[in-house]
Amino acid sequence: MNEIRKVGVLGGGLMGGGIAQVVAQAAFTTVVREVSDALAQRARASIEKSLARGLARGKVSAEQRDEALRRLFVTARIEELADCDVVIEAVVEDLAVKNALWKELDALCPPHTIFASNTSSLTIAAMAAATARADRMVGLHFFNPVPAMQLVEVVRTVTTSAETFDRAFAFARALGKEPIAAKDNSGFVVNLLLVPYLLDAITQLERNVASVEDIDRGMTLGTGYPMGPFTLLDFVGLDTIYKIAEIMFDEYRERRYAPPPLLKRMVLAGMYGRKSGRGFYDYSQDPPRPTPLGL
Repeated sequence: MNEIRKVGVLGGGLMGGGIAQVVAQAAFTTVVREVSDALAQRARASIEKSLARGLARGKVSAEQRDEALRRLFVTARIEELADCDVVIEAVVEDLAVKNALWKELDALCPPHTIFASNTSSLTIAAMAAATARADRMVGLHFFNPVPAMQLVEVVRTVTTSAETFDRAFAFARALGKEPIAAKDNSGFVVNLLLVPYLLDAITQLERNVASVEDIDRGMTLGTGYPMGPFTLLDFVGLDTIYKIAEIMFDEYRERRYAPPPLLKRMVLAGMYGRKSGRGFYDYSQDPPRPTPLGL
């Protein structure tokens, strides 16, 4: 069994950058691959800023920050991942894009390399089939923001070997995370239960059951949730939720996974939530106020 020393991360965006940060902080050599030099450097700058925030909050020491940055490398060349012991994919939620990368890496990486996807809704089996190492394919689903969220869903598909699953589970623990075992169904554990809840909140808003603010207040004060469904939807991104819901509806053909009409209209209008400045709340105001939706 090969020891995990070097870890590759495909994608340096919000999730990929967060994964790379925790991997580097856990004393693994970490290589982030982006599609261009400019995006690779942007990924490194984002990780540096995140570590600086951790230092300011007392979560990271100056020595830990410096050590993590010494272990962190960014590149636009996929060949730089050829000698990694684990490669974690965190690119756009598009099966064709993911599988094209897996096929390329399958030819580059040695037989012992574990391939892990951070997908939140696609099945691992659909990616394993694109490689010649289906027994070394696993899901490692992290949660946003990765440095702060403790959970990692470790997903075993029908072809994943027991050795691969055990190594992936131990690796997640080595990152300081709390792993749980999940079967290879679309949505795994968390999204399988969370997405219908979020979609139902939108449906009840469409039915004028209550306002955005009152539904959010009801769920925070009535159930102890740290944030209401509309605050969470804006945080995750309405475009992201819409894509996940479409994938899960295609998988299960159950109405509870179908995106409500209001969600589709908002995504078409570019109202993605916090990242676009407007979703169920308008973030151009402080504090944010509910967006008029014409309901």
